[in-house]
Amino acid sequence: MNKKDIAAIRKQFKLDTDLLTITEIYKVYIRQESSEFYHEESQPFSLLDREQQELFLNNFKKVLGGKLGLKLFEVKFRQQEEEQTDHTQRLLYEGLQTAEVEDWKENMQSIAEKMVQDVQYEKDIVVTFIRGTYFKPTKRNHEEEEVAKRDEVYKNPFILCSMNQTELPKRSLVFDFNEKEFKSQDMLDPIINLTSPIGGFLFPVFTDNAADVNHILYAAGKANKPNYEFVESVLDGEEVMTADDDKAVFEEIIKEVVGNEVSTKTLASVYDEINSMLVVEDEGEEEYLPVLDTKEVERVLKASGVKDVSSEKVERAFQTVIEDKTYEMQASHIIPSYTSKSIKIETKVANIAISPQDLRYVRQVTVNGKRCILIEVEEDTVIEGFTLLPEELEE
Repeated sequence: MNKKDIAAIRKQFKLDTDLLTITEIYKVYIRQESSEFYHEESQPFSLLDREQQELFLNNFKKVLGGKLGLKLFEVKFRQQEEEQTDHTQRLLYEGLQTAEVEDWKENMQSIAEKMVQDVQYEKDIVVTFIRGTYFKPTKRNHEEEEVAKRDEVYKNPFILCSMNQTELPKRSLVFDFNEKEFKSQDMLDPIINLTSPIGGFLFPVFTDNAADVNHILYAAGKANKPNYEFVESVLDGEEVMTADDDKAVFEEIIKEVVGNEVSTKTLASVYDEINSMLVVEDEGEEEYLPVLDTKEVERVLKASGVKDVSSEKVERAFQTVIEDKTYEMQASHIIPSYTSKSIKIETKVANIAISPQDLRYVRQVTVNGKRCILIEVEEDTVIEGFTLLPEELEE
């Protein structure tokens, strides 16, 4: 899935829409002390009162919030063993296909049981599964009337799961209007935190308006902090790489090819080349995710003026760092935010923040045997209200 696909389905988690219907909801309350199922509840989603429906819909929208590679990860299922009956891909696929609600519930129950195996949660949690259908209108010509936009739709059955912690309410002082007196609030029923899911997933993923049952969209609770154990043991998925992981791999590959030392001019050119890939992405009618494989890394380095770059050298660097010459890094993971001051230069004397596009105006020079940072500026420099006098460097 790309970010537009995710945004499109996420937008439909709201009341009174005909583009997304939720048929069943199944909830499990899990106790922190014993990791046991304390309570289960399954019912048609339509039987919830509107306030509960709205609370859950906002929660599901939160599950699909965040950027790909940061909080959302498209995970490929590991291959199933013939004798493995509890493989999550099989449970989800069968749960999606069955017309029997009880069979769907049993499959979701099996997945929830995998969540508590050999796991001790910090707080009580509630695991919620829903089954529904997402309808996406086909593309129409602009000349056609608005009402015709939904004549033809892509029909996408799905299962979504969210995991939420519970909190105990704080004791408080309240005013009782009936008794006309102040009294302490003694209600200690746990509150389900539906505003900050700690995890979840969407199955299947949708690629080019078609369901891809070999992948699942996993949602982490925090950016760049996926639960690797959950991905492997609960989802039966392959290893995921975060944006931070991709960035670290890219840096190590560049060091293998060009060495540890690089000029700001070269580094700025590398960022420019990668940013140009992202600009093409944004301008394209059909979104694609530009990646950096061995050929693209070679092209970027050559276009940035790096000498002695060859296919063999780049492939060897990939093999050394990631042990995979076919590995692809998301271009959006590599480059810092291009227009904001996202690059930090830290020294003992001062910390400087600069944008990648302005990195070319920064140089490290030697003056009278001392290393200095030289920043080219077009305007006067003002410090504490004082305009600095220009000085000539002495060699």
